Amino acid sequence: MNQLAALLRLPPGAFSGQKMQGLTGPILIIMILSMMVLPLPPFLLDILFTFNIALAVMVLLVSMYTMKALDFAAFPAVLLFTTLLRLSLNVASTRVVLMHGHTGPDAAGQVIEAFGHFLVGGNFAVGVMVFIILVLINFMVITKGAGRIAEVGARFMLDAMPGKQMAIDADLNAGLIGEDVARKRRTEVAQEADFYGSMDGASKFVRGDAIAGLLIMVINIVGGLIVGMVQHGLDFGTAAQTYTLLAIGDGLVAQIPALVISTAAGVMVSRVTTEEDVGRQLTSQLFANPQVLYLTGGIVGILGLIPGMPHFAFLLFAAGLVWFGRHQAQRGAAAAAGAARAATGQADGAAPAENADVSWDDVSLVDPLGLEVGYRLIPMVDRAQQGELLGRIRSIRKKIAQEVGFLVPVVHIRDNLEIKPNAYLISLKGVPVATGEAFPNQWLAIDPGQVTGTLPGARTKDPAFGLPAVWIDAGLRQQAQMYGYTVVDACTVIATHLNHVITTHTSELLGRQEVQQLIDQIARQAPKLTEDLVPKLVTISTLQKVLQNLLEEEVPIRDMRTILDVLADQAAVVKDPLELTSLVRLALGRAIAQQVFPGDGEMQVITLEPDLDRVLMQALASNSGIEPGLADSLVRQAQAAIERQEQIGIAPVLVVQHPLRVLLSRFLRRSLPQLKVLSNAEIPDARTLRITATIGARA
Repeated sequence: MNQLAALLRLPPGAFSGQKMQGLTGPILIIMILSMMVLPLPPFLLDILFTFNIALAVMVLLVSMYTMKALDFAAFPAVLLFTTLLRLSLNVASTRVVLMHGHTGPDAAGQVIEAFGHFLVGGNFAVGVMVFIILVLINFMVITKGAGRIAEVGARFMLDAMPGKQMAIDADLNAGLIGEDVARKRRTEVAQEADFYGSMDGASKFVRGDAIAGLLIMVINIVGGLIVGMVQHGLDFGTAAQTYTLLAIGDGLVAQIPALVISTAAGVMVSRVTTEEDVGRQLTSQLFANPQVLYLTGGIVGILGLIPGMPHFAFLLFAAGLVWFGRHQAQRGAAAAAGAARAATGQADGAAPAENADVSWDDVSLVDPLGLEVGYRLIPMVDRAQQGELLGRIRSIRKKIAQEVGFLVPVVHIRDNLEIKPNAYLISLKGVPVATGEAFPNQWLAIDPGQVTGTLPGARTKDPAFGLPAVWIDAGLRQQAQMYGYTVVDACTVIATHLNHVITTHTSELLGRQEVQQLIDQIARQAPKLTEDLVPKLVTISTLQKVLQNLLEEEVPIRDMRTILDVLADQAAVVKDPLELTSLVRLALGRAIAQQVFPGDGEMQVITLEPDLDRVLMQALASNSGIEPGLADSLVRQAQAAIERQEQIGIAPVLVVQHPLRVLLSRFLRRSLPQLKVLSNAEIPDARTLRITATIGARA
């Protein structure tokens, strides 16, 4: 293949597996069109007709085993290709029949001969009737019904799209799903609409194929009579017998796969999406009720006892239905007994244990914040041994409450013998989010980047911020400080790491209970404000979401009076938590600017070039999102601007237009969490801006 690519002056990987898979569609179209123009020998016609039948069966089985319509999203295209394949085979076989039909019934290959001779017993009258019946079944029943279902499905799918999109947005705003899940569900909704719309049009292919098959058979018969009698001198009876059987065989070998494909189309559009394929749906729902089987068996048995009826067939089916109904009843009873044993906690064959009743005391809820320590760190958290870490944790919670504006949950501490002796594990709502190691009798010397010497000890990294560090003995503490290291003890290492984790996840720690306690605290100072606002204008969940949005961007919620005042003014009109958050940020603009740039000096910030600003505003207006190439360039240039800001000792702050702030903040927060994105409307008029770096549309 590589030599062929070299001869054709193609890249070396031009014939790789993925490239060849991408060429399947064009090659298939070229082959189909070639069959309509080029004459094919009978042997090749046999191969292609057999392939057509196998392909139709394969499509039917795939449609039967799909769980939902989008699992076989390529079906409309498959329908088009299979229809073109059948029509091209009809054209190729018609050419062979008219040119060589006078030589005998095998002139167009053995497959056409088998369908035209053995399947209808060589009787062309029977063959014509069978062919017409197949065409009517395909055209009037299956295709027409599938087309109608596809048409109605497409109409209802399009009508339901706005409601589904609103439901996704509601789940996203409520925090039930994440951004990735919401994007996936939106894509599925759009794909479903495209699928049913395509099926509505693709079903017309099969209807046209049925009409074309009927016309092709008539053309073969009439044309065969003319060619046989005029050109080859056959008498009317011989020509009619020969060409009619060939035309019938040609029609049947095309219409049977067409009927199979039409059935597959009907299966695809008529199924109801569940976690089961069509076969399991039929068996689990049609034969699930034993009473239905008993009644059906009784009715069939009564019919079998009527004089003149075929008693054996009716009574055999009646007995089979009754037996199967009894079998289903026994299976249902066994499943119910197993479920009952599972609910009471009993194993199969085991006697019920005494006092095995389950109560709410057996329910173990996860802790919002947890700290697990190895056995060598237990003295640091043991109250009886006056563990120093307990006091540090209380100080951390008090400090965060003063800085952020709410009291974080209590940190539940326990020992864990399954982790390393000097290891500790910090968990958030039962899920580990951070780990580290601490050595009680040693000190951690952290390299801030400007040390003048090296120290002996175990090399590691600061668990909180990832800076290079080394565990040293107590006797090297003064030497490490002389070299420029930041030296802390093991207790401070754990406390700093815990403080960093809590600060990073404050939005997740603000639950509904904390919000209610915060409202109760405000109500004691300003009862009228909370009485008129919550829950009359703003629900607890909406207020929680607004506060979580602020905490996600490290905006303290200490100024609850201002926050509640804004919500009281705007909540009657604005319901979206993101829009409410933007309005609250405008009111907190002075505090936000003061947090990033303390004092009243100028603010040295990063901004966007006008071209990039215009492109992003257009993307926001069209709700199309940021293009991948532009997104990569934006992240790359933002990273370079952040490095320049940090080199001169300035906090990295990006100032953009107010409509762009939410979009850029959520986009850049994932890869550049240290970058703060501010709206120009949030900056007080008294503050002066100086642009130190710009981000453009191109690198």
